[in-house]
Amino acid sequence: MHREPVIGWDLGGAHLKAARLDGSGAVERVLQLPCPLWQGLPHLQLVLGQAGSALGTAPRHGVTMTGEMVDLFSNREEGVARLVALMRERCPQGELRFYAGRDGFVGAEQAIVSATRVASANWMASAALVAARMGDALLVDIGSTTTDLTVVRRGEIAARGHDDAARLVAGELVYTGVVRTPLMAVAPRVPFAGEWVPQMAECFATTADVYRLIGRLPEGADQHPAADGGEKTERGSARRLARMIGRDAESMPIEAWRRLAAWIAREQSRRIEDACERLVTREGLAGDVPVVGAGVGRFLAAALAAGLGRPYFEFARLVPAKDPGGGGVSDCAPAVAVAWLAQREAA
Repeated sequence: MHREPVIGWDLGGAHLKAARLDGSGAVERVLQLPCPLWQGLPHLQLVLGQAGSALGTAPRHGVTMTGEMVDLFSNREEGVARLVALMRERCPQGELRFYAGRDGFVGAEQAIVSATRVASANWMASAALVAARMGDALLVDIGSTTTDLTVVRRGEIAARGHDDAARLVAGELVYTGVVRTPLMAVAPRVPFAGEWVPQMAECFATTADVYRLIGRLPEGADQHPAADGGEKTERGSARRLARMIGRDAESMPIEAWRRLAAWIAREQSRRIEDACERLVTREGLAGDVPVVGAGVGRFLAAALAAGLGRPYFEFARLVPAKDPGGGGVSDCAPAVAVAWLAQREAA
């Protein structure tokens, strides 16, 4: 079936993600651009222009967001309203459809009225695509900042929480990611030189430094400046990590910092695995139900699936793509999903 091309937009607080689907439903292009939205709307206006130049025009646009929560806005309702207004300015020629979770797609005016449904609903767009293509699954989307965990049962989303507050309580939103998470949020203390050492309550280093030191940071994943604005090298990451425990990097050989980074990485993985175990036991998922991995940190999801004894399935396999070997589809799952859903709504 031939349909009209669609562009999907995921307006995040730290990144803009976008995906273009052609008339056959295949992903033509996916991109992610850094966007420090908390510093002002001009940052989003700039990257929207860059994305528009790269993706071209389309008669239909699907939009989801999490950027409404940044402290640029006084509350989520204001954030949704201003992001809706900005998208109307940027896409005056195309039909704009805003994803409102359980309400499906709504127009711009209704999106403002339904702000609580539109706010941070991007996880549900990804889960809805998984539910449409798979019977049972555990979707594990590990991004730069957060991890979204969603159970799919018999082609339906089996989520207990639908907004951020409820999802945090339900264990379906775990605020940890592989790039931007401050290290003291992963572990309050770490083993080092034979002692348990408290980490300083300062954002001297982030998880990007951990995965850079152990050689697992995906290429292109770390798009914002380092915590100290310094070099994004092994040496720079070691310097930042050392500061977390009151040291200079020169006080120990580089291998000591690699070992510490590896321990912190394992601690983060354990936290995500514990949350998955909670959902698996709560929902009674059979042992052969696969883990569907998405996000720039999905390498952790693949390892987690192996640890749980479950098959692993890449999110990108759910949709056809012009470049099936590229990782962009899985990196930007909500943008791809909202485009896929918007295209089918129009069919």
